Amino acid sequence: MEELRAAVHSSEADLVIFDHELTPTQQRNLEKAIGSKVIDRTQLILDIFASRARTREGRLQVELAQLNYILPRLSGRGVEMSRLGGGIGTRGPGETKLETDRRRIAKRIKGIEDSLDAVRTGRALHRRRRSAVPLATLALAGYTNAGKSTLFNRLTSASVLTDPRMFATLDPTVRPLELPSRRRVLVSDTVGFIRNLPTTLVKAFRATLEEVKDAALVLHVVDVSAPAAAEHTAHVFQVLADIGAAAIPQILVLNKIDRVGDASAADAEALKRRLLPGLAIDSGGPDARAVTISALTGAGMDGLLEAIDQLLPLDKIVNATFHLSAGDGATLALLHEFGKVLATRYSGDCCEVEAEIPESLERRLAARR
Repeated sequence: MEELRAAVHSSEADLVIFDHELTPTQQRNLEKAIGSKVIDRTQLILDIFASRARTREGRLQVELAQLNYILPRLSGRGVEMSRLGGGIGTRGPGETKLETDRRRIAKRIKGIEDSLDAVRTGRALHRRRRSAVPLATLALAGYTNAGKSTLFNRLTSASVLTDPRMFATLDPTVRPLELPSRRRVLVSDTVGFIRNLPTTLVKAFRATLEEVKDAALVLHVVDVSAPAAAEHTAHVFQVLADIGAAAIPQILVLNKIDRVGDASAADAEALKRRLLPGLAIDSGGPDARAVTISALTGAGMDGLLEAIDQLLPLDKIVNATFHLSAGDGATLALLHEFGKVLATRYSGDCCEVEAEIPESLERRLAARR
């Protein structure tokens, strides 16, 4: 601690950042001992997110994560919150201020959660509308600054912000894409992952991560020019497992081959073995498909589209029986529009429908069977 304090004073540093999560007590004790402001990894990431948030949902998500982070750190914040009062048994001005701050923050957290619930309800409605038309969704996932937004723009001719800074994309964007087989799919761009992603952020960005969970195929984008490419890829696999998306089929999209200046850049499997030695790929094992591309120059895009076409699950037709209320005309209309209704039987206020429908629609209506 003395060495750290001396280093801070000699360099006249205003801020000390720890690459770990600190408890409120650790943070206070470190600030006292060092004599300088101390923040941890979580607070740094939250500050970066706050500077990148553009949409209302993004700002609400960041503010919620910040308030949940600040709340347990309110007590004992220096001499300005002194507990000294005017007499025995009285509450000091600092304690009263502390309680006021806690109530204000708790009230604000409740308000933000209500607002986010409304936003998530709207996003869920959009997903239901998209799912009404049986189109598969591809989700772009990967470590931050792997080139997901550049690839998204290249695939869909969109104009999503591309920025080399971390976490430039906070809000999911969905655009249509037509594959070489003329199948139409939807592509979703998501927030970049990072190692040891703070739990407060995982909770706050639940709506964003739900886009990955609902995908039929994950395009796992890897920056092959990064020195820690294998480590970054392992962290993304871990986050996908944490959110329950590990079983979704994946394509390893080895991006930025224009920055790898050797002949092996054209060989996806050789590049995967060299950059990702010994990596156990959760989806499909070591034989999972890998494709080399450059989202910036467009190299390898034809191969990526062909790989998507080959690996995207076909929407099989299945026979299913549904038990609906007689007034559920919306579900009945879906079955007639996207399937073949074989039989309809009414019994009181209930309606039993037997139909041949795409498997994707059957999964989405599973709760009504």
